[in-house]
Amino acid sequence: MPPQHQSAGPADEQLSIIDNLSSLPFPEVEGRPGPDGQWGGPGFHLAVLRESRDFWEDRSTEIVEAAEQELEANLAALAAILTKRWGAPEAVDLWPYLGLDDPDPDVTTREPLSFLCSVAGTMQMWRLPNSEQWLGLAIGQADPEWQFLLLAAVGEASSLAR
Repeated sequence: MPPQHQSAGPADEQLSIIDNLSSLPFPEVEGRPGPDGQWGGPGFHLAVLRESRDFWEDRSTEIVEAAEQELEANLAALAAILTKRWGAPEAVDLWPYLGLDDPDPDVTTREPLSFLCSVAGTMQMWRLPNSEQWLGLAIGQADPEWQFLLLAAVGEASSLAR
């Protein structure tokens, strides 16, 4: 799980992170999450665009739902801007990438899908123009007491193959 960090603020700052991730070459070796909430490796980049508070002290329904709704509104605003740029996103069900239904017990899921499917159920995905890459946005939570994360991921198109 990435360490807590300062969340990117307004949509402009989040879009700047997305644009940066979309233009960077992929690292040759997998790195650990940095203090800016970004990391990557061969074929992927991941970034925490925003995070909610954690829920160690208070997991009441009102607080959890309010935190999740705030990130969902943020995701919707970003998605609207990206849709104007690249067209409508594809909804991607991340469950199949867990490999639980795969008859081959040795199947592995490539990053960033391996991380995403461990914290989120779905993502909105755009295929980046003039590229063999995709960009995904998802809201994830690794554990009920942990914060919700608004995540951006960039991956190679081949990572989507099942």
